[in-house]
Amino acid sequence: MKLLNFLRAAVLAVSGCALSAGAQTFPGKTVSLAVPYPPGGSGDYMARLIQPGYQKQLGQTVIVENVSGASGALAAQKVLTAPPDGHTQLLGTPMDLMLGPLALSAVKHKPEDFRLAGMISTGSLVLLIPGGIPAHNIDEFIAWAKGRKSISYGSTGHGSLFHLVGEKFASVTGLQMVNVPYKGGSQFFADIVGGQVDMAFWTLSGPVLGLVKQGRLRAIGITAREAHPDLPDVLPMHKHALLKDFTFDLWMGALVTKSTPEPIVAAIHRAMAEVVQLPNVKKGIVETGAQTVKPMNQAQLDKFYADENDRYRELARSINLQRQ
Repeated sequence: MKLLNFLRAAVLAVSGCALSAGAQTFPGKTVSLAVPYPPGGSGDYMARLIQPGYQKQLGQTVIVENVSGASGALAAQKVLTAPPDGHTQLLGTPMDLMLGPLALSAVKHKPEDFRLAGMISTGSLVLLIPGGIPAHNIDEFIAWAKGRKSISYGSTGHGSLFHLVGEKFASVTGLQMVNVPYKGGSQFFADIVGGQVDMAFWTLSGPVLGLVKQGRLRAIGITAREAHPDLPDVLPMHKHALLKDFTFDLWMGALVTKSTPEPIVAAIHRAMAEVVQLPNVKKGIVETGAQTVKPMNQAQLDKFYADENDRYRELARSINLQRQ
């Protein structure tokens, strides 16, 4: 028994030394950023925006790997099956980290499998309606919608944030709403501008801001806590009497597996905090319609991530989201 205990202690000591040595040499090889989206999308853009600065901060080559498919599950699994040494990181959002596991039975990972090591950007959703609908605010739109048997809203599919927020809006307002899923933005924008769908919650990325300024789309609400600088007259939805808790952010961050040693998490956190403050990175983030993030220490990030997980679970519960 004494010999067995001695051997166990020796194994633990060796393992501890290996982890400590690995933490001290991070990064000791190429760092991979797994992006759950194909090239050309907003996630890919953000990864390539931060890549040069991140590479400089880490002092090691950083590559972007587009691992799209299964609502982010393929990229998540790539990170989870890699050694927990920080060299394979996930550039994730609430949609692939939290909503995918809640909505899709094929997604096997859990939000708790990951740890948020650095924030990159945050963005909110705007409530968009076609320019031809005679409504200029939320009250006028609800009144217009209640005069119809049902209304349609666009999303990027079952379990997406666009879908869940649309369903939450329907449950709070009592409107009869039908989800119309789209595989891409081009057809969605053609349909909402043309009035084939009545509304959508969408990000400010891509052509949205231009279409709003042209009057082809109308933004009547935003899910942010404060007004967006590009849309100062659009009401944050939580300020409406019916929508007091209607605040949802589509943030993006760098995540590692939960078992990654603390010194490695700290190194990633420090590097990413420097990168997002670079002038060209801040400019690039704002140009997408997203916003730069306020600095948070690791303890604050851990709490933020846990709170977000709780919030989206409650959102799914409140609309009785069913896994498919």
